[in-house]
Amino acid sequence: MISLRQGKVTQIKKVSLAVTEVTVQLEAKEEPALNYNFLTGPVAVGDRVLLNTTAAELNLGSGGYHFVVANLSQPEFKSSSSGHIMKLRYTPLQQAVLAVEEQSSPHHQALKEETNLNGLPVIIGSLHSQLLPVVAAVKTLKPNYRLAYIMTDGGALPLALSQTVRSLKEAGYIQTTITAGHAFGGDLEAVNIYSALLAAKVAAKADVVVVTMGPGITGTGTYLGHTGLEQGQVINAVAALNGLPIALLRLSQEDKRERHLGISHHCLTALQLVALAAATVPVPLLKRYGTQRFAAYLKQQLVLLKQKHKLVEVEADAFLDIVRQVAAKVGLKAQTMGRSLEAEPYFFAAAACSGQILPSSNCSSS
Repeated sequence: MISLRQGKVTQIKKVSLAVTEVTVQLEAKEEPALNYNFLTGPVAVGDRVLLNTTAAELNLGSGGYHFVVANLSQPEFKSSSSGHIMKLRYTPLQQAVLAVEEQSSPHHQALKEETNLNGLPVIIGSLHSQLLPVVAAVKTLKPNYRLAYIMTDGGALPLALSQTVRSLKEAGYIQTTITAGHAFGGDLEAVNIYSALLAAKVAAKADVVVVTMGPGITGTGTYLGHTGLEQGQVINAVAALNGLPIALLRLSQEDKRERHLGISHHCLTALQLVALAAATVPVPLLKRYGTQRFAAYLKQQLVLLKQKHKLVEVEADAFLDIVRQVAAKVGLKAQTMGRSLEAEPYFFAAAACSGQILPSSNCSSS
């Protein structure tokens, strides 16, 4: 199913280099929409636009936004790119990007020769909301580390959709963004997760890498039908390239769905079934939080994970304060699945305490 409707731009609400947030008139209603400037060109008040309204009509997690497919008032548009690698291939919105690996890239020769991460630590999450706490903690504890963020294509494809990335990069917490697979819009574009990881080392000169999907996740309530499985695949990629995989637990004590209580089944499946290599897994210890039911679930689940992975317990109360402080500094809200840090302290602590277990010898810029 795809739903396409015409509307009229009535207000420009927010403009950035990559995306414009607008209000559109759809019949008798005004509704929010996003225009990706590099895909469909500029928009102005009064323009007639063709909108993809599918996700909003299905009440899916797109933030209630429609998406501009074409500006009917300014139909001709051409963006510039010196690259020849297509993303969104064979769709009406396919675009050419300069991939970091391709022959015309200044990094082509180095990536052609490099196949080893040499112990580079890679922190691997399964939700975009883990990015803020990870970056906040890492850059607070290791301020001189160069941090590269790799966004996979398990969630949103345009990096521009993420206010988290935009705010953290503008504030200097993220040095380089890399979009892998069909995700696009990073400082560097990569064909797959393997080349993205090597680009983080070779091109971004990163001391630590964080990998998560973009905003959103696809799930079906089944054992294998969710994009969170990619966490295990990324662990395998990091291990194959001789990096140090650090896997984040997706923890919840407030989710009403039993499959997400304690460690989410998304995360358990990725770590138990999909991950063929062992990862280091930080386990947060909090003094003031947690219910007996949550603790009982978590204890049983950790026993299973311990059979394959290296679990490291970390006193994590102080990390919650770090996340609060950085979030306030950059103007972001620490929340996951619509729930705040106060409601889900273990989720944020599990991500943030990964900063505590980073090796101290990788930083080349300190």
